[in-house]
Formats: sequence, C-alpha cells, structure tokens
Amino acid sequence: MSGVSSLTAFAQQQLDDMRAGGTLKSFQFLSSPQDRVVQTRGRDDLYIFSSNNYLGLANDPRVIEAGHEGLRKYGAGTGSVRFICGTFEIHDELEAELASLVGQEAALSYVACWNANEGVIPTLMEAPDAIITDALNHASLIDAIRLSKARRRIYKHNDMADLEAALEETKDARHRLVITDGVFSMEGTVANLPGIVALCEKYDAQLMVDDSHGTGVCGETGRGTAELFNLEHMVDILTSTLGKALGGAAGGFVAASKPIIDLLNQKSRPQIFSNSLPPTVASSALQAVRILKEEPERVKRLHHLCQYAKALFKSAGYDVADHPTAIIPIILGETRTAIEASQRLLERNIFVTGFGFPVVPEGTARLRIQVSAAHREEDFQYLLKNLKELVPPGA
Repeated sequence: MSGVSSLTAFAQQQLDDMRAGGTLKSFQFLSSPQDRVVQTRGRDDLYIFSSNNYLGLANDPRVIEAGHEGLRKYGAGTGSVRFICGTFEIHDELEAELASLVGQEAALSYVACWNANEGVIPTLMEAPDAIITDALNHASLIDAIRLSKARRRIYKHNDMADLEAALEETKDARHRLVITDGVFSMEGTVANLPGIVALCEKYDAQLMVDDSHGTGVCGETGRGTAELFNLEHMVDILTSTLGKALGGAAGGFVAASKPIIDLLNQKSRPQIFSNSLPPTVASSALQAVRILKEEPERVKRLHHLCQYAKALFKSAGYDVADHPTAIIPIILGETRTAIEASQRLLERNIFVTGFGFPVVPEGTARLRIQVSAAHREEDFQYLLKNLKELVPPGA
C-alpha cells in the first residue's frame, strides 16, 4: 500500500484539531506501584492527586500477595469464556463476597465495569421497554444504552421533577429502568437516591446504579451510595468496578437478584463471547473486599482526609463543592486556566488533572482532586501551597 490512506489522514487531522484546541491528552508512564507518591519516566517523586486508588489498596502487600497466590494456583489466564471452561473457584468466591458487600442476592464478575454495563442493559431491556437515564451518566452507561433497542429518555441531572415527567411519559412501557451513577465523576455529586427510589416505587419502575466511584468510598463502612442513604435493599441492579477502591487492578461486576444474574450468565454477550476475569485479578480483588469489610478504619481515614482537604481549599478561598465523595473539583473558570495550572503543577512534581470544555460546561473548568486513604494531610498542604503560587484564589 502506497501513500497515506484516507483514514490515516482523517486521524491526523483530528489530532491536529485537538492539539490546536488544547484538548490533546498527555500520558505519564509510571515505573512504580500506584501510591500517593510514584516514580515515572524522568521523575523520581511525583505526588498523585488523580488516582482512583481511593482506599490505598493498589500497593497493599496483602492484595499483591493474593494476586501472586492466584497466579501460582490458577495460572496466568482463563483460556476460555465462563460457560465453557473459564469459570474458576475464585470467581465463585469473589462473586459471593461482592454480593454480600453491596447487599444483593448474587453477583457476576466481568473484565471491566464497562463490560458489565454493556452486559446488563441490552440483555434486559428490549423494544417494548423504556430506559430513563441521568444526563451526566458515565460514557459506559451511554454506550450500553445505545446497544439496547428500548426507547430512551434522558432526564436533567438529579432533577426529580424531570425524572417524574419521564416516568409519566413512559407509562405504556413493558418495563422501565431508571439508570444513574451513584457518584458522578466530574462533579463529585451523589445521585438523589431517596428521591429516585420514591419515584421508582410510585411508578413501578426498576432502578440500576453504577456505583464505581461510590464502592469503598461512600457510606459509613464504604458499601456505597446506597449505604449513604440507608437504601441498600432498594436498588434492583448495581454495577461497580474492581479497578478503583477495590485494589485498582481491573474488572467489574453486576449485583442483583439471582434470576437476573442467572440470565446474564446465559445471555449477556460480553460474558458469553469474552474470556473471564483473570484469576490473579480476581484473587487480588477478593482480598481487597475482605480488607474493606475487616478494616472500617480505612474508610474512616478516607472520610477524614476528604473533609480535611475540602476545608483546607475552601478556607483558602477556592470554589470547592462539599459532596460526601472522594472527588474534589476546584473550579477555576476558564479552560486555559485549568489546563495550564495542571501543566505547571506537573513541572513541580504534582499530578492533578485539569478539565475544561467540552468535558465540562464552559466557565466551569476545574482541577479534579481525588483523595486516597494513602494520602497524608501534608500532601494537601503541599498542593495548596503550590496552587496558590500559580493560581491565587479569585484570580
């Protein structure tokens, strides 16, 4: 083949446009385990404030050793899909622990929560049904909904009046499924579960929650957004990840009634046509779940650090929302301000991601801080000192 293909030229133009618009992503290549401070190519001590490692378990020796033991006992991979010969004992143990953790009857693991969402929604929701989804839901939910033949209605973010209007509009549907994130990753906001549950009961609708940023974080014992509101048994279907608070390796899961899980085992396309979760990952995740259950002080430490960091930045004069999550957006306003602040902080060995339009609405560009139980109070003091020098409050 000679010359440049049309698709290659198209890709190059897209990259050039992103570069010109300041939205081209850069990558850090870590050469050490995920922790509060890491090593990368060219940097010895990089302070991390953008990791999903909420409980600090990614580098926990017990989680690492469990992965080693799983590797030794079960080998490197499954070599098959679940229904042929890719189901290992560790999958059954992990899924039982996950169901117990989130207060559901049964659970099913996937190689990612993205796959879990794509496994659930098209399998359960068909042409006679209706899906009602929050406007700020994660991309994996958006894509999964697109795969379903059910009609869909998007309601304004956390707007209960608009949700009720959507439920009124879809009264003739066979089944109605309201879908929401538990914690919204860009804002750090929490779904109004009490309001959503009340409307689902009123209109005989089912509720699905993706709690990827809530599991291990929200609630007194870290069991998620439903625990935060004491509504553990009012969520019909819960999906979440093993790749954030629960050790950070990879994987996701669905938890629901046993008939739903059994049906997913039979008909969920990502489950049927893709190899199952590697046993070494399942082993690490299982150990992480057990640590979460046995060490509630780890969740308490995370909650303390979240409140400490929010109060610290707010008292310094920054625009900080007070949500009960580990996500702290510091609103700086203009996209260029947030992106440049992120880049200049990186020059000072501080990694915190800047987000601007079109990822977030114009005028609300921000630095997104993510708190980990591995952090120390002085880490946030160091970040604040440098941020004040680069972007003073109100500048």
